[in-house]
Amino acid sequence: MSDAPTVAIRVLHGPNLNLLGTREESIYGALTLAAIDARLAALAGELGVAVTASQHNGEGALVDAIQGCGGGAFAGILINPAAYTHTSVAIRDALLAVAVPAVEVHLSNVYAREAFRHHSTIADVVVGRLMGFGPDSYLLGLRALVGHLARGG
Repeated sequence: MSDAPTVAIRVLHGPNLNLLGTREESIYGALTLAAIDARLAALAGELGVAVTASQHNGEGALVDAIQGCGGGAFAGILINPAAYTHTSVAIRDALLAVAVPAVEVHLSNVYAREAFRHHSTIADVVVGRLMGFGPDSYLLGLRALVGHLARGG
């Protein structure tokens, strides 16, 4: 019998997150996306799950990645749609279509920023939302998603 994780989680990063560590450090911090992914992988190991992470600047690519989570491919989705949070009906529809539990995360507290960032097109179709804790938002989101799945979510 294998000790390999059986629960697969998809981590999806939206546009411009590939620039973390160099863009607006006062808002997004100095950690790179690779460093965040490494922290997620380490935590996943502790939690006994597997994570597969990718970053997509295009809305269609994010939709394709979400669609690839269906059919039992992944048990859950941890998603930071970034700017598409506020505008993308396509991402919302993809999340509804695959019916995979998802948690929305953001590095910054969107409610402490510009008013247009206060709206999320996916807020009512995700299990929960975590924001404002910098890279820890991702870690807290992963813990919450794994807990939700463990409870049969």
